[in-house]
Amino acid sequence: MADALVQLKKLVDGVYPLSGEDWDALSTIWSPFSARRKEIITMEGSVERYLYFVMEGVQRVYYFDDQDREATIVFSYPPSFGGVLDSLLLQQPSRYFFETLTPSVFLRAAFTDLDKLMQARPGIAFMVRKGVVHALSGLLERLAELQCYSAEEKFNKVLQRSPHIFQLIPHKYIANYLGMDATNFSKLINKQKK
Repeated sequence: MADALVQLKKLVDGVYPLSGEDWDALSTIWSPFSARRKEIITMEGSVERYLYFVMEGVQRVYYFDDQDREATIVFSYPPSFGGVLDSLLLQQPSRYFFETLTPSVFLRAAFTDLDKLMQARPGIAFMVRKGVVHALSGLLERLAELQCYSAEEKFNKVLQRSPHIFQLIPHKYIANYLGMDATNFSKLINKQKK
C-alpha cells in the first residue's frame, strides 16, 4: 500500500501539490481494490461511489445508445484516476459503464470521504477541481477531433498522443473509441507497419 500511495502522491502533485497536512488527510481515505478481466465495476443507472486510482490494468468507460450501439468514451490505465466522474461528483445515476479490460488493481476512495475532505480542506477541493478541468479539457479536445478529423487524422492523433495504448488495449476498443469500423482501423494499423 505504501508504494501505491507514493504513486498516487506523484499523480496528485502533478495536478496540484498539496500541503503536508492536506496530503496526510487525503492519503488516509484510500483502500486497495482489485477486479478481474471484463468485470463491470460501475453499471449504467447506478451511482458511482468511488474515485479509483489505477495501479495495474486497463479499463474503459462506455455507453450504449437506444439502438444498442456501443461507444467507448475513455480509457484509464496506470497511473491515472478512473471511474465515472460525473456520476461520482454529482452523485447521480451513471449513464455509462466502467469496465476492466484486463485484471486491474486500484486504490479507491469513497465519495463520502472525499466529499468531507473537499468541504473541510480548500487545497484538496482545488486539486480535485483542477483535475476535473484537465479531464474536461481533454474531452473537449477529443470532441473536436471526432467532429472535424477524418478517420486517418483521428488515428494519427491518438498514435501521436498515446502510442503506448496500441500495446495495452485491444484494437477493437481503440477502433470503437475512434468511431471507426474494425476494417478501416486494420488498414490504418497495417499502413503504419509499412
